[in-house]
Amino acid sequence: MQANTKAHLAVLTTNFLFGINYAAMKFVVPSHIQPIALNMARVSTALILFWVLYLFNPSKIAIKKKHILRFIVCALTGVVFNQLLFVKGLSLTTSIHASLLSLGTPIFITFIAAWVLKERLSLPKITGLVLGVSGAAILILMKDSSHIGKNVLWGDLMILLNAISYAFYMVLVRPLMQEYSPVSIIRWIFTFGFIIMLPFALPSFMHTPWQTFQTGHWLTLLLICIGATFVAYLFNIYGIAVIGASATGSYIYTQPVFAAIVAIVLMGEHLNMYKIVSAVLIFSGVYLVNRKKST
Repeated sequence: MQANTKAHLAVLTTNFLFGINYAAMKFVVPSHIQPIALNMARVSTALILFWVLYLFNPSKIAIKKKHILRFIVCALTGVVFNQLLFVKGLSLTTSIHASLLSLGTPIFITFIAAWVLKERLSLPKITGLVLGVSGAAILILMKDSSHIGKNVLWGDLMILLNAISYAFYMVLVRPLMQEYSPVSIIRWIFTFGFIIMLPFALPSFMHTPWQTFQTGHWLTLLLICIGATFVAYLFNIYGIAVIGASATGSYIYTQPVFAAIVAIVLMGEHLNMYKIVSAVLIFSGVYLVNRKKST
């Protein structure tokens, strides 16, 4: 099998794992584990595995002092705030809502990069932002009668803030890519994220009723912590290295498809016209902000 084919399969697997991760998290949160405790489990598991990986493939381990603050900010936006808002928001909203709103990340990246890195905006990118925000607004403002009792509005807003937080991370991490390998960056970001999260998340983690977990719950936890965190990050890096960031990023469109299929089959969620309209607007917005001008 050619390297390009392997990379495409790896990136498709990554987005499949991200897609089924929505339903997996809703299966255990908050009925068996609280959002912050799950974040602790995800970050600590991935951190251990990233450092084990380092033992098999040693590389430059030190980071420059001038980059420490940037690593800390990246850990806050890419691990701590991002994951906590995502898991908590997902516990309040639906898998379909969350997967569609998460598509806002590429749109926000474009406009945060224009603000922070002074990158140039074009009319298609501005149009993409308008379409994406319109689709998100429809999702957030329309009530979902099948989920009465859940605070879908607050859940949607948290997922949106999660997308903004991750977009800041993706912009702020770019300069580090010029100095360190992607695996080294992720390893250090998870290290700083774990240190920051530890005092806040440890009490909830320790009070989790692990004795109530059945086989299905443990397998779900393994899927979340290893599959949708460690493996997904590694496969995504592999895809970027082989087929490039643009081709890898284009697979983000498959996430809501996988998430919707799993949510409809296993979680009893359903599609309706406003969700379809929202999806079309958000997909169009993501396409426009990522479209390359032909030469």
